[in-house]
Amino acid sequence: VLSMGNPHAVQIVPDVMRAPVATEGPLIEAHPRFPQRVNAGYMQVVDRTHIRLRVYERGAGETLACGTGACAAVVAGITRGLLDQRVTVSTRGGDLVIVWAGAGQPVLMTGPAVTVFDGEIELQDSQSIKTTNDKSKE
Repeated sequence: VLSMGNPHAVQIVPDVMRAPVATEGPLIEAHPRFPQRVNAGYMQVVDRTHIRLRVYERGAGETLACGTGACAAVVAGITRGLLDQRVTVSTRGGDLVIVWAGAGQPVLMTGPAVTVFDGEIELQDSQSIKTTNDKSKE
């Protein structure tokens, strides 16, 4: 289990497409050992520079991609001696490149920024939207 600001339980599987994400993911997420719940990651090591990943995110279910999950999986793989410092992570939503030079170093993530939706939303009364820390009214 690793934290990237949120907890990730990463396990290695032989074939990520056959991983029990839908059935086992919710059980791991809600396991009593994780009182704040945990993200469940399933990592297939393709080679030392490439993994495939699926993540069951706490409170959301399986997602097409998870940046913190990709970072956690690569750190877990490097720590176990399975991966090099620069790794391509393939998710159902696309590829990310994760770089980590080891303990005490930042984890760097790069990937494309892609518009997946474009639309508009109309608010009935924008004046009714308030913040809890509105210092201007003090």
